[in-house]
Amino acid sequence: MGGCSTRAWPELLVLLVLPGSAWLWVGSAQPTPPSPTHPPGPQLRFRLAGYPRKHNEGRVEVFYNEEWGTICDDDFTLGNAHVLCRQLGFVAATGWAHSAKYGKGVGRIWLDNVNCAGNEKSIGDCKHRGWGNSDCSHEEDAGVVCKDERIPGFKDSNVIETEQSHLEEVRLRPVVSGGRRQLPVTEGIVEVRYKDSWAQICDQGWDSHNSRVVCGMMGFPAEKKVNRNFYRLASKSQPKQKRREDVGPKKRLFTERQQLNYRLHSVSCTGTEVHLSMCSFEFYRGNSSAACGSGMPAVVSCVPGPLFATGSAHKKKQRQQQQQQGQPRIRLKGGARVGEGRVEVLRSSEWGTICDDRWNLQSASVVCRELGFGSAKEALTGARMGQGTGPIHLNEVQCRGTEKSLWNCPFRNITQEDCKHTEDAAVRCNIPYMGYENLIRLAGGRTEFEGRVEVKRGSKWGTVCSDGWTTKEAMVACRQLGLGYSLHAVTETWYWDASNVTEMVMSGVKCAGHEMSLSHCQHHGTSLSCRNTGTRFAAGVICSETASDLLLHAPLVQETAYIEDRPLHMLYCAAEENCLASSARLANWPYGHRRLLRFSSQIHNRGRADFRPKAGRHSWVWHECHRHYHSMDIFTHYDILTPNGTKVAEGHKASFCLEDTECEEDVAKRYECANFGEQGITVGCWDLYRHDIDCQWIDITDVKPGNYILQVVINPNFEVAESDFTNNAMKCNCKYDGHRIWVHSCHIGDALSEEANKRFEQYPGQLNNQIS
Repeated sequence: MGGCSTRAWPELLVLLVLPGSAWLWVGSAQPTPPSPTHPPGPQLRFRLAGYPRKHNEGRVEVFYNEEWGTICDDDFTLGNAHVLCRQLGFVAATGWAHSAKYGKGVGRIWLDNVNCAGNEKSIGDCKHRGWGNSDCSHEEDAGVVCKDERIPGFKDSNVIETEQSHLEEVRLRPVVSGGRRQLPVTEGIVEVRYKDSWAQICDQGWDSHNSRVVCGMMGFPAEKKVNRNFYRLASKSQPKQKRREDVGPKKRLFTERQQLNYRLHSVSCTGTEVHLSMCSFEFYRGNSSAACGSGMPAVVSCVPGPLFATGSAHKKKQRQQQQQQGQPRIRLKGGARVGEGRVEVLRSSEWGTICDDRWNLQSASVVCRELGFGSAKEALTGARMGQGTGPIHLNEVQCRGTEKSLWNCPFRNITQEDCKHTEDAAVRCNIPYMGYENLIRLAGGRTEFEGRVEVKRGSKWGTVCSDGWTTKEAMVACRQLGLGYSLHAVTETWYWDASNVTEMVMSGVKCAGHEMSLSHCQHHGTSLSCRNTGTRFAAGVICSETASDLLLHAPLVQETAYIEDRPLHMLYCAAEENCLASSARLANWPYGHRRLLRFSSQIHNRGRADFRPKAGRHSWVWHECHRHYHSMDIFTHYDILTPNGTKVAEGHKASFCLEDTECEEDVAKRYECANFGEQGITVGCWDLYRHDIDCQWIDITDVKPGNYILQVVINPNFEVAESDFTNNAMKCNCKYDGHRIWVHSCHIGDALSEEANKRFEQYPGQLNNQIS
């Protein structure tokens, strides 16, 4: 085989305790045995461990009292991560991980409830429960993600320079002439990062299970067979011209000779692993250029999911498969990026969530592949993608990783006391590299999350016209940048004019909000047209890793709906705020009345950031009649629709006062309108608009008896960014007989299956007042 080898098993890779393993150390350049006697206060050493990871991230392990142990994630903060990363020789932390993201450690759990301010010299200087005092299990091991920048002059390197026995990066290198230019790369030679270059894997013993793992890492749901003979041509020494003729004009190999550098052989995966480092394999030692015998570099070909399919024939085939399968029974909600979100499943015609008990990478990978992505990068617990609503359908899902669908996995039905929506499971999936982030950048901002948007069209960078630039377009820009959600869509960016780019290259951008790139949205193409030219009016964004998510409590609308005939002399303030139908202007004021459909609205924030009005308090509008400030001109739309969608009555409500009326247990109120206080809705709280306050109604004076749909839409103009706009509408069936109204079947707009929604819209109406 060329060179000797040493065996690396997955169990040992997880613990990384092989003599040849690459640990992160602090305290000395080489590991030394512990001293039999300790100076006052044991010397601490730290290392990063686990999988899959890069060199600047991992599970934190601390050497204390002659024993390695972990740190519990209870009360863990970014301040803790900053302290630990500095002790590991990095300048700062960029994030941290909970719930044993990098695998479970072994041995003692040395620290729990750690609370650092962030400026401490050592983790031992932070507040904690005491060394060895913990009520955690290793399922709660904390990890950190450090900024990939070393502290200048850091004397003791924390990397042991031995043969590395773990894998960090894997890639597919295309060797077909058309393959280099086209993204995503679905076929090529498998290469692993080795020191400062890339090395190949010997394909002796390589099978479809190994290919499945690599394709999953690359963001593809499945693998397909490769023509090895085609690739074998590339490794034979033939004249370039002859080789081109043999291969043919359509598939020409890049013929530059490349010295092969084999790193791995005897790779053996089961196909359920989420990373190649979790498989068993062997390393080559020494000079490996003559290794691999009669083999060749491992080659993999992957099948892209529907979002990333290229070629009209391939897309057509996938569309046909989707039509045959009908509506999907699984979806992701609330994620900022493609391939991430809260997992929701369709059961009994109603969408619901999954409880995070026993939620792991295998189950998450089944979800990701079912949705057309690769294997799971993270299995998230604790409603990390926001809380869902409605039923919690499944609990203790335990997939092996080979299942075609989550519904093929064992699970336990939920009981009322089992789970709450604070335990909703979520995923982050591997997705193919598309290079979209290289076609957009921000300029002039105070932080990396804000600035004027500049896009690359052809070989030229330029600005984007801000005409029609809204939250939806900004959401796509932030997604393309990889910066999360849009906090604000900015239409005047003169204060960010810190770039020498002055030419506008894109105008007329109109996005639906789900696109992966601004170029996927509607735009003017090369026929540019912009009302306000110049860099002053170039489009800009402020992005955020978190966002709010507003949701109406549908049952309360159904429970509180009633009709009131209200005298006109009591409606002057409401008329001033345009809360009545247009025909009210022709009424004989102050005589007569208006017929109002009244109901209560309870609006919850189930996201991960507070909902704050777009306008600052300096621009809030004072309404003398009602004696309060409006922080948003239109906060909700109320409509009465016919079954075919025609609007017969409408109402709107300004944000009379956004505040925390009530909150969930252990959540403190933050917003109160009294005394010109700050307005907003805290995560885990709700704002209640009672049925008996002004404008909490629809004027139905001109509506004829019949069967209708009552629709309420929150944040209808998308003034404030949310993680999910699809749950902002609520619909009810209602029957009006001219005297009374029956409201029933109230639900959030996307809570039902397509079939159930059709039944709702085709509802024939009530024959009596008995609603089953």
